[in-house]
Amino acid sequence: MPTAEGRGVRRRTGKIEKSQIAHEVLEYLAEHPEAQDTLEGIIEWWLLEREIKRQTALVKEALADLVAEGLLLECRGKGDALSRYQVNRARLNQIRELIEKEESRTSG
Repeated sequence: MPTAEGRGVRRRTGKIEKSQIAHEVLEYLAEHPEAQDTLEGIIEWWLLEREIKRQTALVKEALADLVAEGLLLECRGKGDALSRYQVNRARLNQIRELIEKEESRTSG
């Protein structure tokens, strides 16, 4: 079951992180050849934007999985194209058990 902690998200450290960041900076500049910014701007606007896009795709997939498993309900208002997600109260005990199981698995 996907978790709020980002299960499936690869944690990057050391050389992998540095080379990935360098790649993302070059990729951004290739897409925006006129761009220039400070260190802070690159972090906040270039790299954060890319990370948000990646995380958005992962969250969308996780929500779809949770809806398919019946753990979340997807609702849409009248004339509203935006989905809203809420817990399936009928499965709340099962959800709590899954959370406990995952926490005990990752803590020990």
